[in-house]
Amino acid sequence: MISAVGENVTDVAIGDRVISMVGWNGMATKVAAKASSCIPMPADMSFEDGAAFLMTFGTSYYALKERAQIQPGETLFVLGAAGGVGLAAVMLGKALGARVVGAVSSPDKAAFVQECGADACIVYPRGTFDGAGRKELAALFKAAAPERGFDVVFDAVGGDYAEAALRAIAWNGRLLVIGFPAGIPNVPLNLALLKGCSIVGVFFGSFREREPELDRRIVDELMGLYESGAIRPHISRSFPLEQAGNAIAHLAGRSAMGKVIVTIEA
Repeated sequence: MISAVGENVTDVAIGDRVISMVGWNGMATKVAAKASSCIPMPADMSFEDGAAFLMTFGTSYYALKERAQIQPGETLFVLGAAGGVGLAAVMLGKALGARVVGAVSSPDKAAFVQECGADACIVYPRGTFDGAGRKELAALFKAAAPERGFDVVFDAVGGDYAEAALRAIAWNGRLLVIGFPAGIPNVPLNLALLKGCSIVGVFFGSFREREPELDRRIVDELMGLYESGAIRPHISRSFPLEQAGNAIAHLAGRSAMGKVIVTIEA
């Protein structure tokens, strides 16, 4: 709950249940947050859902709706589809009327992503790739794409996977740069020319600071989708604050599906 608010903030008050992205030092019993970053939680949203909601769904919604301007009937390809932002992209892609193809690193993750709404999901190999391996990876992605290629690629993985996905993109496609757990990609830019496609950066945190009015509209739309039941965070594990290090290790082990949260006793 919020204990104080700043000037010119009229939609939160002392005692309100709020969500805030603090940037750092969030694993604490008390934290200072900018009043302008505090967002009222819906009455039916739990603190667990609140902890898992804004960063993942905010990033993915901003990426798909504003940066890619995805349209109903288009095909969305989500790399890292079992992770927090990836799974949010799957759910939001379906809510926005797209056909969604996920890509993950294991069969159990693939089954999980399809249970969460993906129309299809493929399993890609892990590791760095030589020239032959990169060709095989691109062929795997192309085989999962419609004949014209993927209209939107949501790349939350990076590394060699980005180039392979770019080779499977449609004319006028949009590749969304989300993150790089597999390393920063070294993509040959001639592919963007040959595909007539766009490579689009997505930096949700900076966007929120630079475009607060659009950010508030996005948050309002997301809360509406939550309240309608169209989207819900999937929390795979929760850890108490004293085991916060274990939560980080669990994420580093790449076994998490959906969100991992740290809980704090009142």
